[in-house]
Amino acid sequence: MDRRYFIRNSGIAVAGFGMALAAPESLQNIVSAVSANRGSSKKTLVVVFQRGAVDGLSMIPPYGEKNYVSLRRGLAVPRPGSEGGAIDLDGFFGLHPSMSAISGLWRDKSLAVVHSAGSPDNTRSHFDAQDYMESGTPGVKSTRDGWMNRLLQSDPKQNATPFRAVAMTQQVPRTLVGRYPTVAMTNLQTFAIRAGSYSNSVSGGFEDIWKLEAENRLGETGKETFEAIEFLKKSNPSQYRPSNGARYPAGRFGDSMRQVAQLIKAGVGLETAFTDTPGLNWDTHANQANGDGSRGQLANLFRNFGQTLGAFAADLGPKMEDVLVVTMSEFGRTVRENGTRGTDHGHGNAMLLFGGGVNGGKVYGEWRGLSSSELHEGRDLAVTTDYRDVLIEVGTGFAGIQDSSKIFPGYKISRKLGIFG
Repeated sequence: MDRRYFIRNSGIAVAGFGMALAAPESLQNIVSAVSANRGSSKKTLVVVFQRGAVDGLSMIPPYGEKNYVSLRRGLAVPRPGSEGGAIDLDGFFGLHPSMSAISGLWRDKSLAVVHSAGSPDNTRSHFDAQDYMESGTPGVKSTRDGWMNRLLQSDPKQNATPFRAVAMTQQVPRTLVGRYPTVAMTNLQTFAIRAGSYSNSVSGGFEDIWKLEAENRLGETGKETFEAIEFLKKSNPSQYRPSNGARYPAGRFGDSMRQVAQLIKAGVGLETAFTDTPGLNWDTHANQANGDGSRGQLANLFRNFGQTLGAFAADLGPKMEDVLVVTMSEFGRTVRENGTRGTDHGHGNAMLLFGGGVNGGKVYGEWRGLSSSELHEGRDLAVTTDYRDVLIEVGTGFAGIQDSSKIFPGYKISRKLGIFG
């Protein structure tokens, strides 16, 4: 496999890719030139996957539901106004108090919630559920590519940079696998390249591959982007300071989102970004809370999660008008707490969307309640909104895709939510 075939036909996994961004005028001139000539969209979709199955009934507690406390006597998040109480959203739903860092996004109507959302497949396997959600074809294991890669395929840009689609992960995630070339990275300092697991190692390094491809396909745009990346690579990471007083929490998830923000601000052509939440274990089978749902293990996870998302929004400031963040998880957790003060694998869950074009300040979806007759298999929150309905609106309302059937083959939207007006 020669280098030209490799870059054109497979995803590039760039290990150790972090971003350092100084702000001298010379850098701004380079970035401006790249932005002016690369011909790609200014919009960026950022997908955050909460692997492990987050408890949506704690993240967005339905404190107005009469059965909520009785089913979760030791885990229920207290009502707004109580000690450790939820942050009120609409008089029925609340936001976990540890996620106060994004409450301002709700007040500004740039944050929306979709409750009782998820995959229609009934599996309780993390592996299968994640595979189905990332492929976009629930129940079908033979799908070869992911829905995010198909999103890119549906709108190919011949002059897009190789940084159009980036995952802040060690390997290209299932959702970005496919014909469209994608990049996985964690730290810019090492800037090492690996071939895919089914190809020989690529010799010559990333710079040689980029230069070859720039000459053959990207032309001057590729050369200018390469110069910008070279400049950024030589910068001192300690020189970067997030804007607007933003402070990312320590840890891998905070680092991932900080680097996504830096790539957006660097103007290297990023349109689609993916990260999971490394270091945050949402699979809370035991000791989920300490005292009540506002304290303990899960509360600490929500604090890091909320502070990271809040820092990302603050860091980008006005640029958030062209950036959309979508969060999802493979399934929710059981409505009833178990015998070890935790919750087990469930079904329905909650998704968050904030940023460009979101008609926020509203909880979307059909809420059927937590009575036994309404629970999925008598134990779980029912899925009343297929997560693909949400993502179709993301594709059409934010990304400007005209034909969603290419993203989710064989599926037609069943519930129009109106998240983008």
